[in-house]
Amino acid sequence: MKAPPPGPWRNLIAGLIYMIIIMALATCAYMLTGWNLSDAFYFVVITVFTVGYDEVHPIVSPEMRALTIGTIVLGCIGVIFLTGAMVQLFTYTQIQQMLGHKRMIAQIKKMTGHVIICGYGRIGAALAEALQAGGAEVVIVDLDEARLAQASAQGFTTWLGDATTEEVLEEVGVHRARALATVVPNDAVNVFITLTARSLNNQLEIIARGVSPSTKAKLLHAGASSVVMPTHIGAERMAQLILYPRTSSITEGTQHMQALAAGLHGLGLSLEVVGVPPDSRFVGATIEAAERDTNGTMFVIAINRKNGETLTRPEPSTVIEAGDGVVLITRSSRNTPKVS
Repeated sequence: MKAPPPGPWRNLIAGLIYMIIIMALATCAYMLTGWNLSDAFYFVVITVFTVGYDEVHPIVSPEMRALTIGTIVLGCIGVIFLTGAMVQLFTYTQIQQMLGHKRMIAQIKKMTGHVIICGYGRIGAALAEALQAGGAEVVIVDLDEARLAQASAQGFTTWLGDATTEEVLEEVGVHRARALATVVPNDAVNVFITLTARSLNNQLEIIARGVSPSTKAKLLHAGASSVVMPTHIGAERMAQLILYPRTSSITEGTQHMQALAAGLHGLGLSLEVVGVPPDSRFVGATIEAAERDTNGTMFVIAINRKNGETLTRPEPSTVIEAGDGVVLITRSSRNTPKVS
């Protein structure tokens, strides 16, 4: 929602300044006639706001009556102007909210093949930015107005509501969406969102966040296409940086490689580094044999030996050893061959 233009705010501030000046001058004038500050200010307030209580002191002289009449007239003018400015500001705000809501509905109705993100926390915000950078249309659903305001300021389409309900998911176009990501930091809520979304769109790609390892099976059973465990991913990434710093730099070290990884992802491929444990079936096998064994679903582009040696263009006859860090191009993250 846009902030009100300067007009309503300017009128409101001008009205407040006018009222302060009138009340201050009137209070000083009554004090000059011999009244104390408390009586003078009290009388000015009940006079300006037309409360009409009894007079604090008798108003008998022509000068006092003239002062009181001036206070009433000028004070009432100020109150009327100030009230009008407040009504203008509130009315503008309400109209903007109504028009903004209608624009949002119209915008979502035009979307097809968009991505729905349920939850705009730390992970939801990072996911939305990554999808936006990739050119995807995004709709963010959350119950927190403050978070949605932040998302809206970032240029995202937002919807205030409970994503566990069918009505909200239908409003954000779940039938036309290509994917839904539920990243709420609550496993039970993610399960409910997954169940609801799957019941509404059987073809929808649903990516669910899991906090507890025991929830993964429940999310998959509820209809999730994939389950992401951010804690485990972070731990695995840290282990890769420690064990295979050179090969890890190959996958994410430069903007060129990051652009390459993004391009591969758009083709249904992924670039990643995996460790080879001692009991892996690939230990002792050549790169050519390993690629043949996985039916062409993976291609080795680099190997980081346990001793620190890095082979950036290994020959097909290169033997894979235990403890190697292998940089792979795979057909998809869900079909990544197991090297254990």
